Amino acid sequence: MICWLQITSGRGPEECCRVVAQVAEKIVSEAKQRAYKPHILETIPGIRQHTLRSALIAIEGENEITKFISEWEGTIQWIGRSVFRPKHKRKNWFVGVTSLQPTEDALFHKKDFKIERMRASGPGGQHVNKTETAVRVTHIQTGISAVAQEERSQHFNRKLALTRVCRRLEQEVEVTALKTQQERWQCHNSLERGNPVRVYEGRNFKLKKVRREK
Repeated sequence: MICWLQITSGRGPEECCRVVAQVAEKIVSEAKQRAYKPHILETIPGIRQHTLRSALIAIEGENEITKFISEWEGTIQWIGRSVFRPKHKRKNWFVGVTSLQPTEDALFHKKDFKIERMRASGPGGQHVNKTETAVRVTHIQTGISAVAQEERSQHFNRKLALTRVCRRLEQEVEVTALKTQQERWQCHNSLERGNPVRVYEGRNFKLKKVRREK
């Protein structure tokens, strides 16, 4: 099972963009701790270094993955002084986390894609293994392509590369009648600042409070 989590700054200031980047790191870290496979599919950078306006993360797993998603979905609050504007009085910053449905392969025909298998490479072009586990998927008509080599499984790398290409196609030609895009922009515009699911505090981003469902 694969689920997507989108983190958004809600068009907030750069302080919120810094929180988005921190939350993305926390989600990836906690997903790995629970033996899930997280992959960052897309990020929109902020103006400053180490900030993100939004991030889209795919989480693959079976055991109670829906519970993991529900633990993050909602508003995340960070309490702390701005690292960019030390004299700024505001101490409460909010970002939103929303679950989205992954792009279905059925939206596209397999014949529309060229799939190439190759060896995964490390820094400097050094081969990290001797088998062809990396995959490049190219949409023939548009030339849009993506490479995945993070996993040892060629099957999952193929799926990951295909997902990335499909995401780019959605953005280019507005596939699926803009459904996903509309949902995402609604998330940007409707960030709820009350009743956060998690509260972090301080520059070290320490978890202070988790909302428990009744």
